[in-house]
Amino acid sequence: MIVLQVVPELNAGGVEKTTLEIAEALSNKGYDSHVVTRGGRLEKDFLRLGTKLHKANIGSKNILSLFYRINFIRKVIRLHGIQLVHARSRAPAWPAYYAAKAEGIPFLTTYHGIYNSNSWLKDQYNSIMTKGEHIIANSNFTKDHIINKHKVPPSKITMVPRGVDMAVFDPKKVENTKVNELLHEWKVPFKNKIILLPGRLTKWKGQLIAVDALRYLPENYTLVLMGDPQGREKYKGEICSKVAKLNLKKQFVILNHQMDVASAIAAADIVISTSTDPEAFGRVMVEAQAMEKPVVATAHGGSLQTILNKKTGFLVPPNDPGALAVGIKKACSWCNYDGKFARSRIKAQFSTQNLKSKTLNVYKQLLK
Repeated sequence: MIVLQVVPELNAGGVEKTTLEIAEALSNKGYDSHVVTRGGRLEKDFLRLGTKLHKANIGSKNILSLFYRINFIRKVIRLHGIQLVHARSRAPAWPAYYAAKAEGIPFLTTYHGIYNSNSWLKDQYNSIMTKGEHIIANSNFTKDHIINKHKVPPSKITMVPRGVDMAVFDPKKVENTKVNELLHEWKVPFKNKIILLPGRLTKWKGQLIAVDALRYLPENYTLVLMGDPQGREKYKGEICSKVAKLNLKKQFVILNHQMDVASAIAAADIVISTSTDPEAFGRVMVEAQAMEKPVVATAHGGSLQTILNKKTGFLVPPNDPGALAVGIKKACSWCNYDGKFARSRIKAQFSTQNLKSKTLNVYKQLLK
């Protein structure tokens, strides 16, 4: 089996991590793995697996360069005998689709998110994610959206949730020295409750809602934001300005993305997701539960599937700082929280192994 995945960049988001996990699955089975991408911080991880990277600005939306991108992918297909093309984002899906069709090989997409759509033109742009022989949806929420929005028959869709590496996100494997280093780096007082909010800094992730919620919490609660602005320095400034205006600097830490997410989760008391728009899946909530940590998330999108309300976490209304604060207090004082149950549920339903086997099964079906 020779598979080409197409993804704009190789940074540290959920799409990129899933691409890496499937590259690893292919490598472990002795199959050939290729990726067309602009590149990024995860390049060395792909190369370590033996994946061949073909670098191009494949995520460009410039219509004038579309034919160049189509031909680039066609050359990769011919040169390496690619048997199947798997696109993971809209912009690179367009040249990938036409290249696969021109070369007569199957084209597959993973629908990773609920794409904004406020016009006929945007609907047409988004529709590329439904044009392949098959579609992978990363949650039940995403699958329902594809069926309702694009009128795709359910038989054309396979729900494969994103996976968490249970060996990496294992509380027993995180060293206390690493946790203590992080706590020292964050300068959080020893007795404080740490509320971790991982995720890139963008408005719909709801960091401003979390800052608002901090007003309703005691002074020994510290909010730690962990994520890159990815060019949104103005929004980062808006967050910091709000913290200063509300006089919350002593209860607030902001960090860039951390590669050792498991240790960061281990250092926290709880992990939260405050998205104002529905998360298609919400990998961080799954990783936190694998680490046996209580979670608090807004009650829409993938969280309705990944979190059992009042059993593995608390679901709260979106855009409601007061309700979020109540959920945080409950999670931080949850005496009978069963972290081992949360972890066992994640292992059964949302493991990386589950993601890998289901995705490879889809590949095999398409190549029959």
